[in-house]
Amino acid sequence: MEEKKLYTLLVYSENIAGILNQVTAVFTRRQVNIESLNVSASSIPGVHKYTITAWSNEDQIVKIVRQIEKKIDVVKANYFTDDQLFIRESGLYKLTTQHVLENPEISRTIRRFDAHIIEVNPTYTIVMKYGVTEEIIELFRALDAFGCVLQYTRSGRIAVTRGMQEQVSEFLEEREQHEHRE
Repeated sequence: MEEKKLYTLLVYSENIAGILNQVTAVFTRRQVNIESLNVSASSIPGVHKYTITAWSNEDQIVKIVRQIEKKIDVVKANYFTDDQLFIRESGLYKLTTQHVLENPEISRTIRRFDAHIIEVNPTYTIVMKYGVTEEIIELFRALDAFGCVLQYTRSGRIAVTRGMQEQVSEFLEEREQHEHRE
């Protein structure tokens, strides 16, 4: 059996209510768990971009992408491995201010991970880190070892392809040219 890898799907759709449910239902039917999901407007007016990560094998991901593309309001869907994308996430860490003040090693750890303290009050300190998934998790583990973490959360992945433009742009241009020929 093919080994599971983390795949990132970039799905572009018209901004229609209910399309997110249709897209996630494809994963549910195939019993593939979504690891992260980020939805936002894309660089194309009226088109939204879904960045979805899931552990699966390539055969299963190909089938999922095909099913998603069959949805009437989906413009385009593709899957990628991490080396094909520029990826970022953010992590927020809420720490006990008392621990941060009493242990200078905590501040050194924050700097070593290139994270930023964005708020300090007498009760808690908020730290933010941008980076790849592994870096965000590593900082959590390092801070958690000090026993100072009150809360921790990680955003969904955001990603852009390493090409010059979004692949959906090429698709839309080809579709428009085809429509003008008819």
